[in-house]
Amino acid sequence: MTPESCPHCGADIPPRAKVCPECGADEATGWSEEARASGLDLPDDSFDYGDFVDREFSDKKIRPRGVKWHWWVVALALAFLFLFGFLLVRR
Repeated sequence: MTPESCPHCGADIPPRAKVCPECGADEATGWSEEARASGLDLPDDSFDYGDFVDREFSDKKIRPRGVKWHWWVVALALAFLFLFGFLLVRR
């Protein structure tokens, strides 16, 4: 049964509402504190903030790799075909 006011945050709950419009508590969670934070993907106690900072803000630069050799071949073949086609049209 839906309470008139949320036991968690005290907000008024409309009749036959499935969840609290303010905090998200509902009957399935027992109108509990868990309902407010579940699904937010917040870090838990095992989260290592130092490791996160090192990975995200390290001075290591990611070097882009060069162009693969087969793309050079494709580019040269296209340039050759373009030049060959241009010379044929000019005749």
